[in-house]
Amino acid sequence: MKKLRYTLIILGCFFAFNLQAQPELEEQQNADFEILKNLELFELVYKQVDLNYVDEPNPGALMKAAIDAMLYELDPYTTYIPESRIEDYKLMSTGQYGGIGAIIRQQDEVVMVVDPHEGFPAQKAGLLAGDVFLEINGKSVENLTSSEVSDKLKGKPGTELTVKVDRDGNTITAKLVREEIKFSPVPYYGMVSEDVGYIKLSSFTKTAGQDVKGAYQDLENKQGMKKLIFDLRGNGGGLVVEAVKIVNMFVEQGTEIVSIRGRDTEVNKTYTARERPMALKIPLVVLVDENSASASEIVSGALQDLDRAVIIGQTSFGKGLVQRPLDLKYNAKLKVTIAKYYTPSGRCIQKLDYSNREAGDNVDEISDSLLNKFKTLNGREVIDGRGVEPDVRIPDKEYSVLTGTIVLRNILFNYATKFQRTHDKIAEPQAFKVTDEIYQDFSNFVLAQDFEYTTVSLQLMEKLEEAAQDEDSYSEAQAEFQALMDKLKPSKKNDLIKYKSELIPLLEDELIGRYFYQKGRLKHGLVEDEFILEGIEILNDLPRYKKVLNLEN
Repeated sequence: MKKLRYTLIILGCFFAFNLQAQPELEEQQNADFEILKNLELFELVYKQVDLNYVDEPNPGALMKAAIDAMLYELDPYTTYIPESRIEDYKLMSTGQYGGIGAIIRQQDEVVMVVDPHEGFPAQKAGLLAGDVFLEINGKSVENLTSSEVSDKLKGKPGTELTVKVDRDGNTITAKLVREEIKFSPVPYYGMVSEDVGYIKLSSFTKTAGQDVKGAYQDLENKQGMKKLIFDLRGNGGGLVVEAVKIVNMFVEQGTEIVSIRGRDTEVNKTYTARERPMALKIPLVVLVDENSASASEIVSGALQDLDRAVIIGQTSFGKGLVQRPLDLKYNAKLKVTIAKYYTPSGRCIQKLDYSNREAGDNVDEISDSLLNKFKTLNGREVIDGRGVEPDVRIPDKEYSVLTGTIVLRNILFNYATKFQRTHDKIAEPQAFKVTDEIYQDFSNFVLAQDFEYTTVSLQLMEKLEEAAQDEDSYSEAQAEFQALMDKLKPSKKNDLIKYKSELIPLLEDELIGRYFYQKGRLKHGLVEDEFILEGIEILNDLPRYKKVLNLEN
């Protein structure tokens, strides 16, 4: 039976590729032969493993590993999606899935709730951030990964499930009904000054264009908006057509927005503004950061090339590759890179050069010598191969080692969990402040934790000490070395005072999220956001706005 199965595999591969072969083209024949030869070798390797390996192999796991390894040699966006991961794919492309509506995370050996989303089953059932999963539908989740727990929580909308969680040593049972979880791509919009509106777009799912238009109309017609800040920070992208719809809001009908070009000329396409604009004249600022990617870069890159918006922030991610999902058998999909996209000036913002990577090697950025200069509509100079570079740069925020340690070790998260257990409520998001009393309580909590950290200066001193020991000169300076290292050794107590100003915003964000969820975080962040403050300043300074865009007065 096994021999028959292997024979059928080979015959199937042979006929599939032989039908595609073009005998008149020697080059095509050679390519087809290489494909068939390697498929046959792959089948033979699998056959021998299946017949001779000491333990019974798992065919599905072996094939999945083989497919993933093959695709790894291309780029990280070309991926195989088995039937078991279709819900995750659905979430990425549509912003919706069947589940309980909560972000979960693995912490040490347990999986816990990190962020229950407002209005969804987890929050309605009373689950809180910090709750540790014990059982799902009567079955223990001990030793399961967060991905495995997530799979058990997802399911068809309307189905029931029972979860047991540990909360501060107490076991709590909650009954939930799964829902169709749909996240709006516009989690928040509002006014940030008397006449400046703000729209946050978190993803380019299939309703992004419609939702941005709705937010814009509400701000303009009901809230008196005359200028707009459009926030694409942290937006990893999504559907190209939704990016085109959004740019179309701000540019003349018929304007070229983006084109895609691939090896197969049949995928080549130019997207233009097909509808009449609804916001052709409004002064516009777009916010980007290093996590603004793909469709976010189509929007920001097009609006920059067309001199339609001032781009503020940091250089974007640099993903200029276009993917298309292809249906496979057995409810699986292949998401494959089919083309690169080009902004109106003709530039491709792809930063990493996957085409010249040696097998298994790290990927380098496109060489500076290969970068090209382009001109915007008004003659400003832009380059390709580096993402979208902002017109007005906001410096990257650097955090101390202490702050990074407190966040990465979940000390900040754990304190917020403790705080929520003992405080029923806090002030509204835009009014809440961490008081000296709260910060002192937080400091005491941090000091009670068992952790160590070091600093760059201390690490350099340790290397210098090693070098001195190698040169046999250490004994003469040992006392001086030790005295200086004692001074450089970090003090948790002193550093909590020293870095109070950078810890407080993070603490406020975490605490507000516990009581007012994601929308509350966004509302609070608007108050002192340096990106937004810079955007308001530029929009209120018309001569500067025009100068940045090289507009005629």
